[in-house]
Amino acid sequence: MKISAKDRASLISIIERFPTQSIIVMGDLIADEYIHGEISRVSREAPVLILKQREKKILPGGGANAANNLAELGARVTLAGVVGEDEIGNALISIFKQKGVETRWVSRHPEYSTPTKSRVLGGLGHGHMQQIVRIDREPSAPVPPRLRRDLSRNVLLLLRAASGLLVSDYGFGATNARELDFMRLRISRSLPVTIDSRHGLLTYSHVTAATPNEPELEAAFQKRIGSDLELLHGLGLKVLTRQSLKALLVTRGKEGIVLFEPRRAPLHLPIFGSDQVADVTGAGDTVIAVFTLALAAKASYAHAAMLANCAGGLVVMKSGTATVSARELTEALRNA
Repeated sequence: MKISAKDRASLISIIERFPTQSIIVMGDLIADEYIHGEISRVSREAPVLILKQREKKILPGGGANAANNLAELGARVTLAGVVGEDEIGNALISIFKQKGVETRWVSRHPEYSTPTKSRVLGGLGHGHMQQIVRIDREPSAPVPPRLRRDLSRNVLLLLRAASGLLVSDYGFGATNARELDFMRLRISRSLPVTIDSRHGLLTYSHVTAATPNEPELEAAFQKRIGSDLELLHGLGLKVLTRQSLKALLVTRGKEGIVLFEPRRAPLHLPIFGSDQVADVTGAGDTVIAVFTLALAAKASYAHAAMLANCAGGLVVMKSGTATVSARELTEALRNA
C-alpha cells in the first residue's frame, strides 16, 4: 500500500494522540490458550502422535484481545465483560492488571465458564511449530440477562470520561444489539461507537461503525462474494444504509480492506506489507482496536482505515494471537 508524504505525516500525528485516549471495551472476553509440544513418537495404542508438553500460555482473545491491542498502543483502557470463577478467568484478569487495564467492571459469575480456545502445536526439536488441533471450551449457557443489563448500566456511568466505546460481540451473551439500543439515548452522538459482531451484524444500528470480515458479510446475506466487487459494493452499501452507520469497514484477508461511507465511493486499501501471512488469529480484533482508537483521536474514517489496515498487515505476520505497538505502527508507516 502506497502512502503519500502528506498522509504519512497525518497518520503519525494521529498515533501520537493515542496515549491521551480513554477507550471502553465492552463484550465477550475469550482466552486463547497455546500448548506447545515436542513430537516424541507415535503411540502404540492408536495411530496418533505423542507430544511432550514444552510450554503453555494464555493470551487474551475476542474482546480481551481488542483491549490488549489498545493497551499496547498506549491508550487508557477500561474492560467491561464477564468471566467465570475459574483458572482461565483469573489468568485474564491478572494479565490486564499487569498491563494497567482497568478491570473492576469485569464481573465474575460462578455458573459461567470463561470461553477458551486451546490450540495444540507440535514440532520436532526447536523447529517450526505446526497447529495440530484446536479445542474450544464454551460456557454451557450464555451470560444471564440480568448480569448483561448490569454491565450496560455500569458502562453508561463510565462514558462521560471516555473517548470511544468498542463493542465485541462473539455470541457468548456479555452484550448484544438490544443492550446498545438500551444505551443509545444516553450515549453522546460525538462518541465513536464501533461494533465487531460475529453473528449479529444486521441487528446493530445507529452506531458509528461496524468492522465485519467478508465471511461475516456473506453469512449475513447468504451470498458468496468471491471476486465479485459489484456484489461486495452492493452489500456494503446496503448494510451502511439499512443499519444507519457512519462507516463500514470490511476486512478481506489477502485482498485488504474496503471502507464504505455515505455518499462516497468505496475506498479499497490493498494489504499492507508482505502477503506472506503467518497467522490470521485475532487480526480482526487488532483492526477494530486501531480503527476505534484512531476515530477517538479525531482521525477521518479514511485515515482510521489506513491505520487499521497497516496494523492488520503487521499482526498477521506474527504467530499466534498477537498485538501491534504504537512504535511498530509508526516505524512501518515511515518505511512504507
